[in-house]
Amino acid sequence: MQTLQLRLPDFVDIDAQELTLILASRLYEQGKLSIGQAAELAGLPKRAFLELLGLAKVSAFNYDPKELERDMRNA
Repeated sequence: MQTLQLRLPDFVDIDAQELTLILASRLYEQGKLSIGQAAELAGLPKRAFLELLGLAKVSAFNYDPKELERDMRNA
């Protein structure tokens, strides 16, 4: 596992757990992590992570628009 050291100015009022949640949700949103991987990074069960995604207005369905359109046509 990688360790990342990050220096934040004092005026950035965020703790390590909140920053980890933001990172996990962003990487999921960009398609770089699966929902399971993002939940693991955040240190949460999948269900709890999915609930947090909803609160953060991040879609739990990480579908490429073209894939979604194709799937809808095939349905």
